[in-house]
Order: sequence, then C-alpha cells, then structure tokens
Amino acid sequence: MATRKSPWIIFGIFVISAWVLGSVIQAAAQEKFLIDYTEAWNSHDTEKTVSFFTDDCVYEELGIGVVKRGKEELRAFINGFFTAFPDTNFELTSSFISGNWYCGEWVWTGTHKGNMAGLPATGKRFSIRGVSVGELKEGKIKRNSDYYNKMDLLQQLGIKLVPASPPK
Repeated sequence: MATRKSPWIIFGIFVISAWVLGSVIQAAAQEKFLIDYTEAWNSHDTEKTVSFFTDDCVYEELGIGVVKRGKEELRAFINGFFTAFPDTNFELTSSFISGNWYCGEWVWTGTHKGNMAGLPATGKRFSIRGVSVGELKEGKIKRNSDYYNKMDLLQQLGIKLVPASPPK
C-alpha cells in the first residue's frame, strides 16, 4: 500500500528550505557589503567611500584619536588620509555581520607621503593589523570605530616619541 506524504510535511520542508536559502543569500550579501566597503577605500575614491555612510555617521580612528561626525567631516578626513597615504591598501582578512553590527579584521599597508594628524611625512612604508567595528542603519554605516596599535605604526614610520617630563 502506497503511503501519501502529508501536504504539511512538504510545506514544512519548503519553509525550512526557503529559510536556509534566504539565510545563505543574506550572509553572502552581508559579506559582499564589507568587501565592497574595503574596495572603496582601496580605490582611493573619497565619494565612493563616503557613500557607504549615513548622513549622521560617526567615524572614529582611535589609533590617532580622531572622531568625525557627519559626511562633510568624514569627507575632509578621507581626503587628508588619501593625501597622507596615497598608496594605502586594506586587506580584509576576516569579517562578520550580525544584525546591525559588523566587525572586520584587516591589514593596512601604505607609504607615509603627507602630513597626517600633525605627523610630517616620513616616506616610510608600513604594514599594521587592525579591526573595524561598526553599526549599520538601513544598509549604511552609522558608526565605525577603527582600532590598531598606534605605537606599531609610529615605530614603522620611524617616529620617535619623547617621554613627557614628570610633573614637578
């Protein structure tokens, strides 16, 4: 006697399959977002890079103590960044997005050819590791915080720090 599969079982399998496929598609789209964002930085195109941010964004470059609010401040910072490091390149080594939050680990390489954050150009190449953590809103970056070892960067650039004199 042939058994007939319940239409509810078939419907259940369809729903689960659609959910899994949707999750895979969403994960691929999220991964592509971070790859595209990294490629925008690597293109050295300020407008392309700024287009990933909300109008009221907050961008923190904690390695050098910079906080920029809104696209105009961010645009000015990025223009200065590309002047200081014209051959800058980011390699995204790992990343994830969960809900409205993302994290990307990267290696930043370049040559210090212009003034940045009060540091005169040294002409030296560098390669440092760092991480970006951010919040998304409607598919754009609302907040981004970059973390890296400033001492590592300064040493590679040959910048010597002078210890502060102790208070008297």
